Amino acid sequence: MRGKVALVGVGKIARDQHVPALAASPDWELAATVSRSGRVEGVEAFADFATFLAARPDVGMVSLCMPPAPRFAYAEAALGAGRHVMLEKPPGATLAEVQALAALAQAGGLTLYATWHSRMARAVAAARAWLAPRRILRAHVTWREDVRHWHPGQDWVFEPGGMGVFDPGINALSILTHVLPAPVHVTGAVLDYPANRQTPIAARIDFTGNVSADFDWRQEGPQTWDMDFDTDAGAMSLRHGGNELWVDGARVSGSDSIMGEYPALYARMAGLVAAGTSEIDLAPMIHVADAMMLGRREVVAPFDF
Repeated sequence: MRGKVALVGVGKIARDQHVPALAASPDWELAATVSRSGRVEGVEAFADFATFLAARPDVGMVSLCMPPAPRFAYAEAALGAGRHVMLEKPPGATLAEVQALAALAQAGGLTLYATWHSRMARAVAAARAWLAPRRILRAHVTWREDVRHWHPGQDWVFEPGGMGVFDPGINALSILTHVLPAPVHVTGAVLDYPANRQTPIAARIDFTGNVSADFDWRQEGPQTWDMDFDTDAGAMSLRHGGNELWVDGARVSGSDSIMGEYPALYARMAGLVAAGTSEIDLAPMIHVADAMMLGRREVVAPFDF
């Protein structure tokens, strides 16, 4: 029997990824949604989270897809009601609140899963295995996309807690922290803030180990989600957000589709619930926090959708 899940927040990412993944899942049934305006045809819809919790005690897992700033209160309430919780990336607005949720889940014997969907990209596991025995000489991340396409009119991404360019950039960091054979830490950053916004629209970051990253949310046309690694035994690249593996200039494996990432997340959640464990890796968020702490602020042209 499939477990019942409620999807909280029915926006673009929920419609594009979560709903199709759940429809195809052998482990989960989408039994309810909670949203002020969005809904999924054929699924019971609630406008208020407390009302949902009271009305549907049979739904044992909640998948939170709203922006990170309000997410803590929903996760806290869900755990308090004895529900397992799956967090869209980034798992929260701050490190401390995610740590607090982890403690609540542990105390209640519940599963908390801080998901990183880009780690489920088709070539990431192979890249990690390829890098494991090698010494990295240099690594560079280029993660450039168009905020107008991915977050049309969503001003919250430029408000405190919205993370700005780190909203997509943390996807790159989730892959980087997963495939590197040894951890690195931020040594410096330059962050570009539009004159009329509260979060950065671009960032250049330096790490130990001769690792660097270039994030930009102003790229029009084809999007760039690439990672390049020079090692003592050749060069390896990840393309298309971790979905293609290239070695010494030749494509080895992968696909240009990202549609396998969210099904893999829900399969992982099912495994965690069955095992009675949680998974909360905060390494990508730590890099973001460190870049914000060490970053030199540069004011750039105002940005409007």
